Amino acid sequence: MSRQAKSRRWHKRQEADPYVKESRQQGYRSRAVFKLKQIDQRDKLLQSGMTVLDVGSAPGGWSQYAAEKKCRVVAVDILEMPEIERVDFIHGDITDAQTIANIKDAIGEDSIKLVICDLAPNLTGNRFGDQARTAELANVVLDFALEILAPGGSLLQKLFTGEDAAAYRRRVKQHFTKLIVRKPDASRSGSSEFYLLAKEKKSLK
Repeated sequence: MSRQAKSRRWHKRQEADPYVKESRQQGYRSRAVFKLKQIDQRDKLLQSGMTVLDVGSAPGGWSQYAAEKKCRVVAVDILEMPEIERVDFIHGDITDAQTIANIKDAIGEDSIKLVICDLAPNLTGNRFGDQARTAELANVVLDFALEILAPGGSLLQKLFTGEDAAAYRRRVKQHFTKLIVRKPDASRSGSSEFYLLAKEKKSLK
């Protein structure tokens, strides 16, 4: 299929998508906001006054929703993201040491109770390669989450089904008390994505 044909198909799907329409009506920046909203309604993740780190935040739908819940949000993305009230945005690569330092400066003395991540690499269509790259990024996010999350904190991470995701889940299980898999209705039925919710970070012994 040509690039032009793929683009037409994508636009046609977008126009028919009820979550795209609803996101526009409600002023959200992306349909992905409903994935977080549906998980939050079920698992009660976002509490007023908590500080949240949003990794891979652009275009900003998840940060918008967290801010609406009266959370303080520190957001980071390699892409630019227009300003959102109650959100401190860091423009940079989560794998870069300077970006990590900038995030820590923005967090300051706050206690991070939740890390949310809808991050995915640019997908190539090669299932095994895409899974491996996603898992690699997920491990980078996990390493940072383990460093900054307060004991008892939670991590919500997007993954794609496959052996790499299974290995990642085994690693997460070593550091959190509860692991829950969520596939919100807003995730497209044909997508292999799912969300791993790791709750109650264990204290270091």
